[in-house]
Amino acid sequence: MRGMEQDIITVTAFAGDRLFASGQPAEVALALKAAAAMPGDVPLLAFDDRSGRQVDFDLSGTDAEIVARLAPAQDGADPGEPAARRGAGRPKLGVVAREVTLLPRHWQWLAEQPGGASVTLRKLVDAARAADAGKAAARTAQQAADRFMAAMLGNRPGYEEAARALYAGNRDRFLAVSEPWPADLRDHARRLAEPAFAKG
Repeated sequence: MRGMEQDIITVTAFAGDRLFASGQPAEVALALKAAAAMPGDVPLLAFDDRSGRQVDFDLSGTDAEIVARLAPAQDGADPGEPAARRGAGRPKLGVVAREVTLLPRHWQWLAEQPGGASVTLRKLVDAARAADAGKAAARTAQQAADRFMAAMLGNRPGYEEAARALYAGNRDRFLAVSEPWPADLRDHARRLAEPAFAKG
């Protein structure tokens, strides 16, 4: 998970087909480190619960060093944003200045709006986000569930049909096709997929 640790809220790890640990990244990382020291060759894989992506923890160093690497950013800044860009705007308020390229007619229209260009752009973005919230949540769930299924269930019977049902929004078919899968993997795939089937 190098370079991505602070973006992740919760993680679920599996030992083969069995659920191994779930929770905050630091908790799961320490559990994985302890398990790695034990004998046995069962593969241990961890996944970001929001994106469905596999994560690779840096388990080097002491427990305290691992926890420190996984601590969330304290200044409210986006950890993926280059440090040089964080100074612009009003960082303590969460405002970050970036360049926006518009045609002259767009700048003219923005200049005529109450509050100016920045206020108007923020309002437009918030309105678009609100209007797209349900669709965006469904897309995110589809992608997360499919990433997880491809990694853990891609060779299992029914994977392709389940993926088609997922993207078609066919909950009943998805549940039916996924039923024979190993229980822990099946249940996690269903949890990730559930928002994709929400109506509206």
